[in-house]
Amino acid sequence: MQIRKAVFPAAGLGTRFLPATKAQPKEMLSLVDKPLIQYVMEEAVLSGIRNVTIITGRGKNAIEDHFDVSYELEQVLEKRGKTDLLDEMRRISNMVNVTYVRQKEALGLGHAVLMSRDSVGDEPFAVMLGDDIIDGEVPCLKRMIELFEKLQSSIIATCEVPMNEISSYGVIRGTPVEGLNGRVYRVQDVVEKPKQADAPSNLAIIGRYILTPQIFSLLENTKSGRGGEIQLTDGIRLLLEQQPVYAYMIEGRRHDAGDKLGFLKATVEFALKRTDLGSDFRTYLQSLPL
Repeated sequence: MQIRKAVFPAAGLGTRFLPATKAQPKEMLSLVDKPLIQYVMEEAVLSGIRNVTIITGRGKNAIEDHFDVSYELEQVLEKRGKTDLLDEMRRISNMVNVTYVRQKEALGLGHAVLMSRDSVGDEPFAVMLGDDIIDGEVPCLKRMIELFEKLQSSIIATCEVPMNEISSYGVIRGTPVEGLNGRVYRVQDVVEKPKQADAPSNLAIIGRYILTPQIFSLLENTKSGRGGEIQLTDGIRLLLEQQPVYAYMIEGRRHDAGDKLGFLKATVEFALKRTDLGSDFRTYLQSLPL
């Protein structure tokens, strides 16, 4: 089995970033000059994915417009001789084959994944969340796809988080798998947002998954959990009863762009890495009376 498709859930309301997200999708908030969803889309492309399903909802038209062709803009750029920008705009619109599925109600991540069933079909697929921007030498999803080719089983991305933050995440309980650099665990259980005292580990589930198609029938029969939502974590727990599930501890730096402070930190770090901005921006930061 090969991973050819990815699902991007993008129907959430983005309430943590109000009022900025009142009329703008959270996924279109920019780190420097690139929207969050484009960072994740580029990771998918660099990992060999060419077919993407984006789960959208009301007020998300800007996402579709971003990955569509903008003839008027291209004509203006061409007339003004801005060939570099023109090439970049065309690269974005030709990046992948995109299918859009409308989620009429935001009923949880598990429900969003279930909405992609007809697009994905009967094959394994990736799920990528725009809240998590992972900056590494090798794309995180590419590492996970390489691991899937060996294990042929569902894989969850994890990273270590401080125990005082663990209640904000799904958490795994697992045992290390020998011969895989100490970064892979055989998952025994997953717990959604446990209290610190009840957390089975400090390994939090983050926004990259590779799932086998059996997850769809399980999500279809998963009862609504906290907040009346269908949790993907609950579906994965049911999947554990039928087949192995593994966890991969990511390499690289993970930015929680779904959190205001995390978003600001990511903006600073990505700006400092830019060849056209980094030097002047660093000088500016050093001049601040901190």
